Amino acid sequence: MRTNIDINDNLIKEAFKISSASTKKELVNLALKEFIDSHNKKNLLDIQGKIEFHDNYDYKRMRVGT
Repeated sequence: MRTNIDINDNLIKEAFKISSASTKKELVNLALKEFIDSHNKKNLLDIQGKIEFHDNYDYKRMRVGT
């Protein structure tokens, strides 16, 4: 989708410094993806403490290399 937006130049400069993006389009897409991922992680925190495991569930056995 093509759109024109006015983005703070200082934010763009800072974002380029900490990302691997080489174009503004790539930078905005990366920022949107990270925003969505961050939001989804916060939703997982909503269920913290609400999941019940079976009494014989052994999470250590599920780990790789043990």
